[in-house]
Amino acid sequence: MILTGIGAIPAVHGAPRPTLLVLGDSISAAYGIQREQGWVTHLETRLSALDPAWKVVNASVSGETTGGGLARLPAALETHDPAVVVIELGGNDALRGYPLPRIRDNLDDLVRLARDAGREVLLVGMQIPPNYGPRYSQGFSAMFQEVAERHEVPLVPFLLQEVALAPGMMQDDGIHPTADAQPLMLETLWPHLEPLLAR
Repeated sequence: MILTGIGAIPAVHGAPRPTLLVLGDSISAAYGIQREQGWVTHLETRLSALDPAWKVVNASVSGETTGGGLARLPAALETHDPAVVVIELGGNDALRGYPLPRIRDNLDDLVRLARDAGREVLLVGMQIPPNYGPRYSQGFSAMFQEVAERHEVPLVPFLLQEVALAPGMMQDDGIHPTADAQPLMLETLWPHLEPLLAR
């Protein structure tokens, strides 16, 4: 047995490793920094130390939308057979001004597709600047909570909570976090993810 802080997993010779799939956009694809500096790589390093049985697949693509993620998810589920799926999408939809019902429906379908396939799901929320208008901005933030509650999946309310307004933590575009911000992002996400790994 391999005993760790995230539970005990039998070390069975030849058994497939449990996989964690991250389906995200540029925030998870480490845009503007080296990919190995991104929060997903930090997660992979942590999991490797806690329990080498786990494998992390980063299927994030810069510029990805919920619609694009929805189109790619079936193949990703079939190819990687993940036990856990982290969905970090929606920011690009909002930046393009897509209607909230359209984004919400796509998030619903993403979570439903993964859950129907028997996967654990962690939904990662995002926020957008208030210059998009309070009605749209507030509705966008609330949408993630609605989807999470409807499907009874855990939610990270805002992945950039600790870095969005912190000096030196955002790149010059004001959208993408710096390399220094990535460990803090993992700390924001970890308490919501860890229980899923122990199941």
